[in-house]
Amino acid sequence: MKIGILGTGIVGTTIARALLAQGHEILIGSRSGANERAEQVVNEYPGTALQGNFTNAALFGPVIFHCVMGIYSIDAARMAGEENFHNKIVIDLTNPLDFSQGMPPRLTVCNDNSSGEMLQQFLKSAKIVKAFNTVPYVVITNPALVNNKNIDMFICGNDTNAKEEVTELIVREFSWNRENVIDLGEIKHARSTEGLLPFVASYAMRFGSFNNVIKMYRG
Repeated sequence: MKIGILGTGIVGTTIARALLAQGHEILIGSRSGANERAEQVVNEYPGTALQGNFTNAALFGPVIFHCVMGIYSIDAARMAGEENFHNKIVIDLTNPLDFSQGMPPRLTVCNDNSSGEMLQQFLKSAKIVKAFNTVPYVVITNPALVNNKNIDMFICGNDTNAKEEVTELIVREFSWNRENVIDLGEIKHARSTEGLLPFVASYAMRFGSFNNVIKMYRG
């Protein structure tokens, strides 16, 4: 499958390497189209890994990972071109975090809106699925690192079929347990998952590690 990735940070490149290892073709997009971190991935997987700008990534395949910093989410989508996301599945990993006053971060949007909802409002013809945003990057592609994979991944979005496809991708390509991929419902529930991040940061500050995950137990 051809998959585009917007963002060349540690999250985007980790996902790119995992998908390339599974035989997918990947185009990693940055603002400039020439990025050192993306180039490293391209050199590791010649022929199946490409790099370009945000527009190239949005055009590349039917599934797009949106891995930019939350404060630049809409800007990156705008640079890529709204029309280039038409009818595509966009997996949104962004969190609206503001670190300007230190830790724990503040949310730049909360309660009555979310980064996921804002992206869906901007990319009206895309199928936004919020996923991965509560999970450390090292666990996204290797859930066995924690609690023998008995950890929860929360997703949400307005398109049921898109969520089913994303669930299949999470299970098939990243080896998550299907029962641990929990569909919370419509994209408005991104408010809840994004709202977990300040707590996750506080917990990390207390115990000195960001490799923490969430497991919900139903009574």
